[in-house]
Amino acid sequence: MESPPTPEPSRCHFLKRLLCKAVVLAVVTVLFGWLYAWASPWAFPQNRTAGFGHGVLHGALMPIALPSLVIGKDVPIYATDNSGRTYKIGYICGINLCGLAFFGPLFWRPKHRLADHKNQPR
Repeated sequence: MESPPTPEPSRCHFLKRLLCKAVVLAVVTVLFGWLYAWASPWAFPQNRTAGFGHGVLHGALMPIALPSLVIGKDVPIYATDNSGRTYKIGYICGINLCGLAFFGPLFWRPKHRLADHKNQPR
């Protein structure tokens, strides 16, 4: 016995989902911009050499600076007065930690899903 064909989503449903995603993107962008504006003066202190810790913080904040940079604000993403290699290592660690926090869940597969995938015939 054949199962009935699944109805295709209507064009209205597609446009509604697209509009919803656009609104969520706009809200997240404004939220990130506000967060970066709040954290920037604290994260980039004047007259202080940035070390490893500030490098991690600046690297983690760098992706959040994108919305501000896109709309034309010239926000700092890197300390010019830094300790050199240790700051740069911290900066790279911060970028990677931020990427892991945001994109890591996309690649996480629960064990039961992984087991189901392995048991499927090829």
